[in-house]
Amino acid sequence: MIYKGSDAGSLDTCLPLIDIPTIDFVLLTSPESSAQELEKLRSVLSSWGCFQVSSLPLNFFDKILIRTSNTHCLNFFEFQAINHGIEPAFLDKVKAVGRQFFALPAEEKNKYARDIAIGFEGYANHIINGEEQAFDWIDRLYLITGPEDRKQLKFWPENPESFRKILEEYNAKMVKLNEFLLKAIGLALNLEENCFLDMYGEEATMIAVYNLYPPCPRPDLAIGLKPHADGTAFTYLLQDKEVEGLQVLKDNQWYRVPVIPEAFVINVGDQIEIMSNGIFKSPIHRVVTDSERGRMSLAVFCLPNPNQEVGPVNGVVNEARPRLYKTVKDYTSIFYSYFEKGTRPIESAKI
Repeated sequence: MIYKGSDAGSLDTCLPLIDIPTIDFVLLTSPESSAQELEKLRSVLSSWGCFQVSSLPLNFFDKILIRTSNTHCLNFFEFQAINHGIEPAFLDKVKAVGRQFFALPAEEKNKYARDIAIGFEGYANHIINGEEQAFDWIDRLYLITGPEDRKQLKFWPENPESFRKILEEYNAKMVKLNEFLLKAIGLALNLEENCFLDMYGEEATMIAVYNLYPPCPRPDLAIGLKPHADGTAFTYLLQDKEVEGLQVLKDNQWYRVPVIPEAFVINVGDQIEIMSNGIFKSPIHRVVTDSERGRMSLAVFCLPNPNQEVGPVNGVVNEARPRLYKTVKDYTSIFYSYFEKGTRPIESAKI
């Protein structure tokens, strides 16, 4: 089944680039410059709701202090993080093991094939659970990386030999980055620093997904990944260095996301939208295909424990902004049932 224009909008690769300004997190933490940089941040978020993050030194996670009382509704919250404290050489290794796996013969890759009867984990050519569901032009390796007792190493490739060690190390860095951002958004709303982190809870789920989008002979008819917003708290995307493909929707217009080597694209997911009572919005995005070049990316999804109740945190509900979302549990299971149909699960959480 192919995509029609009404399914995803025009699959145009000649769209305008989204011009993402840069916010310097070091300036945000400095007493001498924080007021000016916070004013810039407020201006950026009120106009675009997205930004690039620069000047994150290796010890930045120990120095976070971001405060602002600005609580404007962010129609779209996605940004690119550069100088994030993770060495470029290590990121090259993270990407390399993914490319090496996808380059293996089908017989070798299928040793780690998923069993749709029991879940999504493992290797698959594309996700399709019904005859009328349009498929995505994608190969995926989907791995639960935490908590420890949920990892199924039978799906973790042993070829290339360094795959498991590198992904373990990468996941540990993502845990730290995610904790930093959960604290930062609490301070950004002038709330208690740990309010989002506490709601996120312990024993949270981390999922790493390597995505390979092979060259497609008809990119006007097949999409890499259908339009959706993420069901996560945060999503961290490491893009292909050379090939574009990610697009975001803002004000009913699709925009191309530029490729910035060694940068992360970080999305707010639906569960942060719920926790913030709609102050932050999870953006709709998609991936288009290329007729000549393949593209590989790595997404890390950070999700609260399925048994954790998620609702608006203390301080985001008041007379001026009444409660807009219910308390939900195991939102991920809700998300996948909607995602397969191409509809938004966040609607089910609204009051």
